[in-house]
Order: sequence, then structure tokens, then C-alpha cells
Amino acid sequence: MIGMVCLSFILVAAMAADGTARSDHSYERAITMARSEIWQAINSGKCGSAVVAIMVDGKVVYAEGFGMANRAKSIPVKPATIFNIGSISKVYVATAIMLLVDDGKISLDKPVADYLPEFRMADDRYKKITVRMLLNHTSGLPGTEGSNSFGFKYDDRIKRETIATLARAHLKHDPGAMAVYCNDGFTLTEMIVERISKKKYITFLNERIFKPLGLKDTGMGVADIRGKPVALYYDAKTGKIHPPESLSVLGAGGLSSTAGELCCFVDTFSAKNKILKRASLLEMKKAQPSAFWGKLRNPEFSYGLGWDLTGLPRYDAAGLQILGKSGGTGNYSSMVYTVPDKRISVAVMASGAESGVMKIALDVLDAVLVEKKLIPEAEKTIRVPPQIQKWPSEDASFAGYYGSDGKFGQIVFDADKNNATVYIFKGQEKIPAISFVYNNGYYYDAQGDRFYFAGIGKEVYLVVSPPWAGIDAMTMQKIKPVEKPERLKTAIDGMVWVRRNVSPDEGLMAVESHIAKSLLYDELPGYVYFRGIKRIDSPEFAAMPFDSVRDQSELTLFEKDGATWAWISDLLYSPAAGCRALKGDENLVRINGDGYSEWRAATEDAVLSFIKPQRGRIIVFSAEGTATYDSAIDTGDVYAAKGSYIEFAGPANAVFTVKTKPPAAGESR
Repeated sequence: MIGMVCLSFILVAAMAADGTARSDHSYERAITMARSEIWQAINSGKCGSAVVAIMVDGKVVYAEGFGMANRAKSIPVKPATIFNIGSISKVYVATAIMLLVDDGKISLDKPVADYLPEFRMADDRYKKITVRMLLNHTSGLPGTEGSNSFGFKYDDRIKRETIATLARAHLKHDPGAMAVYCNDGFTLTEMIVERISKKKYITFLNERIFKPLGLKDTGMGVADIRGKPVALYYDAKTGKIHPPESLSVLGAGGLSSTAGELCCFVDTFSAKNKILKRASLLEMKKAQPSAFWGKLRNPEFSYGLGWDLTGLPRYDAAGLQILGKSGGTGNYSSMVYTVPDKRISVAVMASGAESGVMKIALDVLDAVLVEKKLIPEAEKTIRVPPQIQKWPSEDASFAGYYGSDGKFGQIVFDADKNNATVYIFKGQEKIPAISFVYNNGYYYDAQGDRFYFAGIGKEVYLVVSPPWAGIDAMTMQKIKPVEKPERLKTAIDGMVWVRRNVSPDEGLMAVESHIAKSLLYDELPGYVYFRGIKRIDSPEFAAMPFDSVRDQSELTLFEKDGATWAWISDLLYSPAAGCRALKGDENLVRINGDGYSEWRAATEDAVLSFIKPQRGRIIVFSAEGTATYDSAIDTGDVYAAKGSYIEFAGPANAVFTVKTKPPAAGESR
């Protein structure tokens, strides 16, 4: 999001084809912008298809599709083509909560546990989490229930699994203390809507939001849609089609829509709103800051109830409020902005997780507002390299180990070279990632992005602070040394683990989680790396070390079947060393009654052929943990090198047949 804002403020909007602005508001400038940027994204491989819509005063003044929705049938994307909208779904569940507030059935500032008595945590502070804190990302919950929530089939059990995961989890900060993006809070709000309304969540949305607004093409994910045009996803590297995507976390990110209907929904936050009472409308439009607000040099992103932002400096200066929400899934990305007081909205949706829709949508909105003379045209900014100064000697105290979402590294200050370098760990290897030079209180990287270190209380943060955006964001947090380091009861340094609670319908984006490696570092006594850095608190448990990092997890070791198994929050692992070897010729693999996936190891090079049951899935991994075959998208026989792992996922008691043969001389591998 910071990157999108940075870029949007240094680019000049493209001129209309005839080089003039139309006084009749033809929006040709914005249309040209949309077409050029979307085709650039498609041609560069960032996305396979896209759609855009502009709404003014309640009417769609422009909508257009790009690329193919279905390549095999040569069906192009049209304005009515449906895409998954990911986390934009959060604004819908926030609206559902506010409808129940209007009904007098919910109070934003009552504890969540009052509405969901089954919600418990291993941290008594959970009792202070309110409904408001779920909606503005200040709850302190660890992050995201990732196990089987993204996939090819909707599974309502994800709600029970979220409750079970949270029951053994802790908070990363006091409720209300900080605003850190959190998906699980919106799964809880979805459950609150169902509990209070006594209706299925999707039924409530249909009755209270979709039908009143005339949204006929908004609903569950594209995998659950029949008889309507959907945009399919094709892998950018291989061109392979993926199974249609379904997200079981409807409140956090599971809905789909068209670009036009997305604009229609956000237009309801204008004065012409059709569903919320005035007080609830105003509550949803205002910023919902945490107690941390104001402690950085510049404002942070202003989360609202469900919204990513409730303002941006460029528009604030012109007296315009902007509301915005992004959405990303494994296969799709979306962005919607609305200027409620002017009833102007822009939505861009694409197949592809890294499509750049956030920047595209903001550039298109900017072009509309410039044409309507609501904001001045942005001046072109030329980046001038900073004059390098000697970094202050006291900044050497900021050197050390830092972590972010799923990664960690080391920041080293070098007095001789007069720079600071960020190294990222890849296994035990440290790889230089960013080099900083100093100027007037800030550190600059090679691209001209500006950073600073903030020591707040007992914590130290690396903050990105683009001057043209006027917004700060914490990118990394320093790892604090442990005075009396604990050790885990099992020696897990260098151990390879295989994941066991895998549904055959789990999405391809989660496949990377199926094999993991745990590591210890001599430089960090008292810490373990196992899908993120963790602080060892006891022989069986390692905790989240940060208060500002999203999607953290905790490690719990336990004994099962004579071996040490591990929970990484909602992900269940067993040692890869326990995988049985594939036998020569024919193997029968049965899923046990617990439904856990089974694993086998290839002890010799082999060509494998499979007979799998209905809903069965087979994934082959290299010895390094890279997926080389996945029956969700691949067919036929597969070569498995010595040291490969083979995963079998399916319903309880499902049986797979695996035949092995040595690779023939000269056979293509």
C-alpha cells in the first residue's frame, strides 16, 4: 500500500488522446489511463485479465474488461465478469455489523466474548477485545487462520477451526494498543453476524445488502458460482489453469463481485446511502486510530471499520475524503476507492496476485478528480539523490536483528563505508538486501525510498517514510535479546517437517507451507525459526516476538505416535524423518481415520504413476521442498528424484495406488 501511494504521487496523469481535457466530462483521460496501465500489467505478466469501472453520481460512466476470462473457450472479460474481491469483503462484514448496530442488537464497544461465549484464548487479555477492535485491526490477535481457508471448495468448518486455534493462542499486544492488519478478527465478526441474526452469513448479506442495492452478481467465491461469467486464473509462468478459487473465510475475504457492483456498494457510503442509519454511516467513514497513533513522525494509514484507509494527504489537502480497500487472494487482486461526498468511485479487479491494481485504481481516480477540477494535477517529481552525510554515532544502537512478516534479518552499520545494510536470512545464509545512506535524519535506499529508526518504549522499529506520501509505515521490528534464553525439549535445528492437516481442496498458494525447516541461530540464543522467528518461552512453546508484525504464529511441541509433532498456530507438522519409504513396484497408501495427509519418501530415482480416489490429491516435492507435481493442475506420470517427498491428501480412509519404476536410459526428466 505504501508503494502504491508513493508511485501515485510521483506520476503525472496521462493526457487524453487529443491532448485536451473534455469539458463534458467524457473521462477520456481516466479511460486512457486505465487502458494503458492495465494492458501494461497484462503484457508484463503481472496479471492475465482485468476489469475496471468508474461510477459518478450513482451511474457507471465507464466499464471495460481486458484479456480472456476463459482461454480455452476464447471468452473475453466483460464488465459483467465476476472476480474474487478478497479482503474488500471486510467492508461488507463491517456493514453487516453496523446494520445490527442499527437494529439495536450489537454494541461496537462490548466484548466479543459477550456475543461468542465459545471464543477463548490462552491469554486473559482476550476478554477486553471489543467488536470495534475486530473491525479496525486493533484486537492484538496473531493474524490469519491459513490452514485450508483458501481452496477450491467452500468449507464452513473453518469457523470452528479458527476458534480452536485461538483457544491455544496469545495476543501480540494489548487490545487497542496498535493497529496491525488481522484477518481472523473478521472471521469472528462473520460469526457474530450469524449468531445475532440467527441466519447464515451469506443469507444475511443477501437480505440486508445485496437485494436492497440490486447487487445480483455479488456473492460467494468464483468456485461456488454457477451459470455466470467468471474470470479464471492462469499461472503466469506456466500458463496452466488453476481450479476456480473459493475462500471459506467469507467475512475476511471470501466474496466475489463485478467492478460495477463493487462501485455500487461503496457508493452507498455517500449521503445517498440506502441501508445504514446516519450515525452508523458516519462511524464507518471516520478513522479508527489505535493508542499508538501519533507516535511516529507522520500519520500512519488511517484504518476505518473494514476500510484500509479513510484519507490520504493529497486528497485531505483538497478537502476531499477518500475511502479505500484492497483485496488479494492467491489468484486475484482488487482495489476500490470512493470519494463519498462527491459520489465518485473507481474499482479495478484482476486475475493475478501482483497486478498493481492499487496503483492503477488510484491513478484512474486521480484522473477523474483532475478532470472534474476537484484536485490540481500532480506535479512531476524528480528524485535527486541525497547528499550523503555521516550517520550519527548514536544510531549504532539500532544495529541488530529484525523481523517482519515471515522473514527476518540483520541490520549492520559500517562506519568505514558510511552506510547501513539490511541482510535477510535464507536458511543460515545472510543475503544483502538493502543498502542505506544517511541524510538529515533519514536513511535512503538505492531507489530513493526514505526510512528512519523509531525507538518507542522498549521497542525499535524500522519505518518507511516517503516524503511525497506524508504517511509512515513500520516495515521491521528489532528482535530483543533474551536475558535467560530457554531451550526447546527437542533438538530441532535443521529438522525438516511435513504438514499433516491438509485438505485435498486447499489452494495452491498454501502448498509452500507443506514442507518446513526449523533452524536455530548462534547469534540469537533463545529464538527459533520455524515459519517465522519465535521466542522460546519454555521447552514446549515458542511465542510471537513482535507487537507490530502481522500474521505471526506460535510453536507448540507435543508427543504423538512416539515422535515430536508441532503446531505452528493452525498448521500441524510431523518430522519428515518419519516418512515411510516408497517400495518398488506398487504401493497402497491409506488416509487414516483422523484425515491427516500421508507422506512417503523416494529413496531412489523413480517414475511414479498414480491411481487416486475421488477428491484425492497428490503433490510431489523435491528434496529442497519445491513442489514439482500437483494433481490439482498436473496429470500423467512424474519423475521423482532420490530424496523427494510425496504427499497424499484426501478424505478419511481414502486409498491411493502408487506404481514406481526406474527411469529409462535417456528418458526425459
